[in-house]
Amino acid sequence: MFDLADPAALGFDADRLARIAPFLTEAYVGPGKLPMVQLLVARDGQPVHHLNLGTMGEGRGPLREDALFRIASMTKPVTSIAFMQLVEQCKVALEDPVTRVFPEFAELAVYAGGGGSIPFMPGRKAAPMRFVDLLTHMSGLTYGLQNRTNIDALYREHNFDFARRHLDSDEFVARLAKLPLEFDPGTRWNYSVATDVLGIAVERISGQRLGDYFAEHIFEPLGMVDTAFGTTEDNHARLVDAYQYQPGKAAKLLDAGPASSLIKPARFDSGGGGLIGTLADYHRFATMLVNGGELDGARIVSPKTLALMTANHLPGGADLTQLSQSMFSESQNAGVGFGLGFATVIDPAKTLMPASKGEFYWGGAYSTAFFVDPVEQLTMVFMTQVYPSSAYPIRRQLKTLIYAALSESRG
Repeated sequence: MFDLADPAALGFDADRLARIAPFLTEAYVGPGKLPMVQLLVARDGQPVHHLNLGTMGEGRGPLREDALFRIASMTKPVTSIAFMQLVEQCKVALEDPVTRVFPEFAELAVYAGGGGSIPFMPGRKAAPMRFVDLLTHMSGLTYGLQNRTNIDALYREHNFDFARRHLDSDEFVARLAKLPLEFDPGTRWNYSVATDVLGIAVERISGQRLGDYFAEHIFEPLGMVDTAFGTTEDNHARLVDAYQYQPGKAAKLLDAGPASSLIKPARFDSGGGGLIGTLADYHRFATMLVNGGELDGARIVSPKTLALMTANHLPGGADLTQLSQSMFSESQNAGVGFGLGFATVIDPAKTLMPASKGEFYWGGAYSTAFFVDPVEQLTMVFMTQVYPSSAYPIRRQLKTLIYAALSESRG
């Protein structure tokens, strides 16, 4: 499926790259901890190492090269890019209050106490929320699945984490606006449904459903032919089974691909986690990013816009250990800041793993992951399907193995 370049020509040690497959097989695929894995490492946009291991799922045969994966929160960078395209056209600005698009948010309040269900004590009126607060996860919104606070409990009561199944986008915003924030926007970091709200903003500003906007302005220009919200009956056989982590055991089946509810249209497109796609497609997205916003003549965003997105926007240059109150995140936090839709490495030494300053990345709840290293012109896309992403240190291990295989650093 991929024409692989000579590793030596791209500054890799082929023998060291060859360590990755047996490691994944022995540690994860063989014991059933990760029933399937796909990996693509590229430098200068050229694939240099590719793996396809495991099965499609329960009794379904070997993993297909064109398998479809639930990429979950790896949707968030796509939504963030879409919003920044509108910023580039001056249809909206990062500093704009969200009430410009969401009048429903005019009376947001900060939580002041009370029980874990309605009624609650709404507290004082919140400081104005800006679009930059949605992009940086500093909005004061949350995720119910964190099981951490009374506000999380309110989100679970409304089933906000899976709202696309039972609410349309206007209903989602209207209900969300009635709940208190965890904190004043811009003061702390908390992983949240903010990117779902951002996706609805893209819809309201552009006049297009989010999936249609993505198709026209991102997927078609990049040749991402297999990425969309949900899947079709024709493609259902390509959707891998999803699994649930079990401590000390093989993963258990969570959602069988051929029988998945994902074949049913959602009531709204979840910009925070609804996309399904292939390794090949996300590789094209990552290559656009490492190229500074362009691929094969298609300019998606400008290099300066991307530089703004991958800079650390946490106040005072802080990292996530200093500002995050989130228990659910795709980031290891130490030495890591956050930009406009991406985690970004600000102090490689503090991450305690090989990294470059300015490297950026994110992942998904089913343990998928990608990273982009502009210094080394290196990208990685990893696909699997086991929930939650915190089950295994696979991302750290993959980064270690990949950087250990470099024979030529450009740093």
